[in-house]
Amino acid sequence: MVTINGKQVNANGVKLVDYLNENDFDINRIAVEINEFIIPREDCKNVVLKDGDIVELVSFVAGG
Repeated sequence: MVTINGKQVNANGVKLVDYLNENDFDINRIAVEINEFIIPREDCKNVVLKDGDIVELVSFVAGG
């Protein structure tokens, strides 16, 4: 299991970019951290999630 934003998800072996697309995340409007390391946007297509990973996805929101 992979922990994503505090929830256990069955995403072991899934490419990060595929998970993001399947769950309607806009890769240009989020920051991704896996196991306390920030993942550069261009690396998201190469990262494969593995059992035990802890993923934090943070969305950017405009405000005033």
